[in-house]
Amino acid sequence: MKANIGETLKRLPGAPPAAYPEDVPFATVLAGGTMQVEVFAPGSKADRRDRQQPLSQDELYFVHGGEGEIIINGQRFDAGTGDAFFVAAGVAHHFENFSEDFVTWVVFYGPQGGE
Repeated sequence: MKANIGETLKRLPGAPPAAYPEDVPFATVLAGGTMQVEVFAPGSKADRRDRQQPLSQDELYFVHGGEGEIIINGQRFDAGTGDAFFVAAGVAHHFENFSEDFVTWVVFYGPQGGE
């Protein structure tokens, strides 16, 4: 299966659920086994806040466009096009100070609780 970020971005933001009452800033692009790939664009949300919560799988972020900062377990890193970040299962993380065009691929993988 081929993932097309441009087509996926046209679907953002998505309809609002309880966790994201304004709108959803991500869309699943690929999935198989324990792996799921999403496109995440927090700047597409009306309130421009990243409300991520720690998840039970390991995560990889590949910044596709724009710039901002990622805070992982209290440590701040610049995040720009071409950067990659690992977030272990259960670790607090979110993006701040991101440009309106900020978009990243997110890969969730492995067993619950991380590898």
